[in-house]
Amino acid sequence: MSDTTQKNKSLPNEIKLNKTGDTPVIQVGHSPHLSDASFTTRRMMIDVLIALLPVIGMSVYMFQMYAVRQMLICLAACLLAEATFIKMRGRSFTLPDCSAAVTGIILGLSLPATAPWYVGVIASVVAIGIGKVIFGGLGMNLFNPAMVGRAFVMIAFAGVMAASGYESIHTGIDALTQATPLNAFKQMGISTPLRDLFFGFTNGSPGEISALACLTGGIYLCIRRTASWEIPAGIIAVVMVMAGLTNVLGDAPDWTILHHLFSGALLFGAFFIATDPVTSPLTAKGKFIFGAGIGFFIMVLRLFSGYPEGVMFAVLLMNALTPLINRWSIPKAMGE
Repeated sequence: MSDTTQKNKSLPNEIKLNKTGDTPVIQVGHSPHLSDASFTTRRMMIDVLIALLPVIGMSVYMFQMYAVRQMLICLAACLLAEATFIKMRGRSFTLPDCSAAVTGIILGLSLPATAPWYVGVIASVVAIGIGKVIFGGLGMNLFNPAMVGRAFVMIAFAGVMAASGYESIHTGIDALTQATPLNAFKQMGISTPLRDLFFGFTNGSPGEISALACLTGGIYLCIRRTASWEIPAGIIAVVMVMAGLTNVLGDAPDWTILHHLFSGALLFGAFFIATDPVTSPLTAKGKFIFGAGIGFFIMVLRLFSGYPEGVMFAVLLMNALTPLINRWSIPKAMGE
């Protein structure tokens, strides 16, 4: 009897040595380990791009070439940055998975339409380089890349980013010269009509203006199971509870629960940013906790800080807590 045969008899069924006796051959058994071969990164990213079409359509309708220009700048810069950084690291070509394209479009929709071209370029380079590739690429980044890029330019170019909300933007509907709805309410106590918030006839970043467009695309993502419904459900539930309490206490009677839900980037962030599978928890329980935390921080920032919008910071804060949430929400094994 050979040495390899003798060794194999003493090993469990799952591990057998090959003929040379050097390398173990692992045979996985027992559980079925089912998987859907069609559920790839590329398919998920294409689903996100499809879901973004209503948001893109409304942003182009309202801001016309301003929105087109901003999205094209961010898209081109993200693709070029990814190709460059991946080549520098000696990795295989990753552009076909469409993740850089999704980052570029989301970033273009989250920046003010009138922001200078260099803001979009810098935000894109930071998003891909610091928010993604520096961690090892897609699947290993801790923070949402688009929000990392936006946070950087928000701090570095605060004057430009703030001024964009007040510029006159001539569209096919009207000349929008007013502040964004959240700024208008925070600084002047002016309440924007719910109809304008729902359909998108307001000023703001292109991706956040239409609640209807965000809901349409977000529901599509949840139906396709590209986005986990627990995350937006947690965000919306906590925002509704906290907004309801503020109304009951009489702090802001003219700014209702629906105003909180439809204004700013809440729905855009809930469906297109917070649901990033890489930077959100793994379990259903963890995802709801993650969403609830985002909703909590959004309302804390809106109610108690001088900054009227808190979606970006709330998402980044909860991204940092994702490993801890994963540890908290480990499911029990069957029989325990």
